Formats: sequence, C-alpha cells, structure tokens
Amino acid sequence: MSRSVKDNRTVYIISGPTAVGKSLIAYYLAKRIGGEIVNCDSVQLYRFMDIGSAKPSEKEMKAVRHHLYSIVDPSENMTVAAYRRLALEAIDDILARGKTPIVCGGTGLYLNSILYDMDFGATAADDGDRRKELEDLAEERGGDYMHQYLQAIDPDAASRIHPNNTRKVVRAIEAYEYGRGIRDLSECPMNPDYDFRFYALNMERKWLYDRINRRVSRLVSDGLVDEVNDLIEKGYNKELPSMKAIGYKEVIGFLDGDYDLFDAKELIMKNTRHYAKRQITWLKRYDFVNWIDINKGETVGEIVDRIIESEDSGQI
Repeated sequence: MSRSVKDNRTVYIISGPTAVGKSLIAYYLAKRIGGEIVNCDSVQLYRFMDIGSAKPSEKEMKAVRHHLYSIVDPSENMTVAAYRRLALEAIDDILARGKTPIVCGGTGLYLNSILYDMDFGATAADDGDRRKELEDLAEERGGDYMHQYLQAIDPDAASRIHPNNTRKVVRAIEAYEYGRGIRDLSECPMNPDYDFRFYALNMERKWLYDRINRRVSRLVSDGLVDEVNDLIEKGYNKELPSMKAIGYKEVIGFLDGDYDLFDAKELIMKNTRHYAKRQITWLKRYDFVNWIDINKGETVGEIVDRIIESEDSGQI
C-alpha cells in the first residue's frame, strides 16, 4: 500500500468492552498526541442511531476530527470488506496529513480487518465454543450480516446458501474455518503497513456491569425510545440488521407491546452485559494487546498518561 508519509506508520487502537470508556479515553488521547479518531463500532456507523449507540457528542467531534461515524443508512449493511476499505482509507489520509490515527471501538471482526492481512477467520474450537460465538454474532447482527461474512471468506458457499438460512450459514463458516485449518490469531499474517499500538481497556467486572446498567438508564432518559420510534416512522423495520442491535431490538419489543419499559431496560442491561463479556473474550485472543486495567478514582488524564508512557507500547 503506497503512502505519502512513509516514516509515520503508528496507529493506536483503543478497544475494550462496551461502557468501559473507550470513546472518552480516545478523545483525550487524540488531544494529547495530535490524533484523529476512526470508528470501529458497527452501530455507530449508522445515521439516526445516536443515543442507542452512545456516539461521541457533537462538541467532541468538533474538537477532535472523527471518521466513519453516521456514514451508513440504517437500511444498508456494512460488510467487513467495505469497512476495511473505508477504515484503511481514513487511516492513510490521517497519516498523510501528519496526524496519528486512533481506532476506537469494540467490534471484533472490524478490528481483525484492520489488524490482519487479510483473513476474517478465527480459531476453530473443538468444543463448540466457536459455533456458539457465531450464533451469538448472528443473534446480535442478523442473518444478512452473517451471510456477507461468509461471502467474504467463502464466496462459493455463500452463493449456494440463502441469506435467510442463518443456521446453515453459521455451519458453513465453521466448516470453512476447520477446512482451512485457521490458525490462532497471533499466528495469522499481520497487516504490514502499520505499526499498531493496541490497548484494551478493562475494569473490575462488577464495576463494569454497574456502569452498563447506569448507562442504559441514562440512554433511556436521554430519549432512546423516541429515537427508535423515529426510526420506525422513517420506515426502518425490525428485520433490518441495524435495528437488531442491542438497545434497539428491545425497545422495538416494548413498542410492539411485548413487555413494559421496565422490562425493556432490564433486557438491554442483560444483553449488554453478555455482549461486554463476549468482547472481553474476543480481545483475550490477541496476545499482543496491552491491557489497561482502570482503577476506581483514576482520572481520564491518568489513564491517558499510562497509555502514552507505557514501556510496552504494543508496537508490532
């Protein structure tokens, strides 16, 4: 990949489970090092989906340049391949202007598409963990997303399987990974065009879950129900992958009369906690990630200091 600024290849990655504080840390890191932020959260890509996806504020986006936020209509579905192209274009543009890219988000497949050159596969587990993981991903992102994932890695299989047959799609992905003998991620070829400095934020599990619960309550108070209702009035139905994102699908259930608002909030909290756990499991696959354990009472500035001053920068 050609680049006008050959001597600057540093790309920061700030990841971690939902509600851990990624966006805020990335924002203050960007202010400290002259950086610009590249979104790596699948829901924050969508227009009109601001509250439920917890996008950075307008003030933050004006103070620090942000890329790949609100770029896709909710009726569309961003493939991993399309995301990779847009993300690398943004990263190269930032580097060419003498700035430092900071990739921020916790969507694992999107992280892989930046880090690796270029295999969407992951370790195929013998104990059924991989199938469960793929089934969870299908539940979260929808059948179309999984079919496009299969299309990216095995176009022949994808051409034979209907997108609505999610069970068969999942099995085809699993079969491909076994057949290809997908290696551990740490052994896959890295993207050679960048020097990654990869940080994963984490905190004590009970504290993280408390933060998730408080954030869900805040999102509802900030107008999540109205946001979902507006999306429905615009013609975005519940079968769209975007509308199956956590927070949106549960509110749709409330609007459909399946349960009351209290139960909707409880469902969002539970599903978000489960998602956070899966994100942590995903991140633990990377043996080169630098874990930043956040302590109670620690300021954002102190956390950013730890990242900047870290002796092990995570450079690959």
